Amino acid sequence: MLTEVKVREILGGLKDPFIHKTFAEIKAIQDVKIKDEKNHVSVKIAIAKTGTSEQLQLQTQIVNLLKEAGAATVGIRFGELSEGELAKHRGSAGESDESDKSLLSPNSKTTFIAVASGKGGVGKSTVAVNLAVSLARLGKKVGLIDADIYGFSVPDMMGISERPVVENERILPVDRFGVKVISMGFFVEDNAPIIWRGPMLGKMLNSFFKEVEWGELDYLLLDLPPGTGDIALDVHTMLPSCKEIIVTTPHPTAAFVAARAGAMALRTEHEILGVIENMAYFESKVTGEKEYVFGKGGGDKLAEELNTEVLGRLPLAQPNWDEEEFAPSVYQEDHSTGKIYLEIAKHVLASLDK
Repeated sequence: MLTEVKVREILGGLKDPFIHKTFAEIKAIQDVKIKDEKNHVSVKIAIAKTGTSEQLQLQTQIVNLLKEAGAATVGIRFGELSEGELAKHRGSAGESDESDKSLLSPNSKTTFIAVASGKGGVGKSTVAVNLAVSLARLGKKVGLIDADIYGFSVPDMMGISERPVVENERILPVDRFGVKVISMGFFVEDNAPIIWRGPMLGKMLNSFFKEVEWGELDYLLLDLPPGTGDIALDVHTMLPSCKEIIVTTPHPTAAFVAARAGAMALRTEHEILGVIENMAYFESKVTGEKEYVFGKGGGDKLAEELNTEVLGRLPLAQPNWDEEEFAPSVYQEDHSTGKIYLEIAKHVLASLDK
């Protein structure tokens, strides 16, 4: 049976990922509670920085250690160390300034492209994934941040099963189809729900920019959450020079709602590259006839309202699945829809060169 003493002994040797001192040294374990009848262990841990990818990795490590020791379930609350405690250890571990490696630094030559939509269900993530893959197929160095932190889906869509690794205190993104990928989904166990509040999510997003070893990138795409909530606003604040692509369906209501996302981009001085109309039509394999399942005109109407252009129209179609390289939402280069994505990618590059 686990006891408070045993829990503190198990966790005491873990190190704070930022100041590199053990939990025992910095008195990080602030509270331990054990419910004997359910064998549930609850701990409160204080670390140097909260809301980071390191915190999520630490959370996974703590859960695994306590479950291996016999806990049925584990609850963790994180807080930040006091300024007094931090002052004792600050600089002792040789903290380095990584700002020069950050994509947000003034020296960065990466072009940011946010893929946004006014509402969910219009295929925004599918567009972001396939646009990133198409840019990589054109020889560009591409990264992709799954910034839809509540509704992350990029790893599953791209068939990614591995997790990022940490090397020299930097997170190495997962490379898939020539695209470097980072997602909240990599740091969550068993598809668990994210219940953080906006400010914590903003810190997590910031760590994706500053603490991931992206290397040299030509383009970094961001799959934004639908709508105009906290995360979308954080992106607009962090990336003043970001370009933006708005995804809609042909349906007038979808286009009307998407206009809000476009208006937000304009108000924050983001440049709208254009509109992509997804699910524009269904083409019968038997007759070749096109059926406009969601109507017509939504993309054109939205582009006119935002004073931009339609970059491309995508049909309702399913990728061909390859068991050896399973990626349920990535279109092959020779697929008819894959070819459309390639043309859209060329159109995007041409627009950026203007």
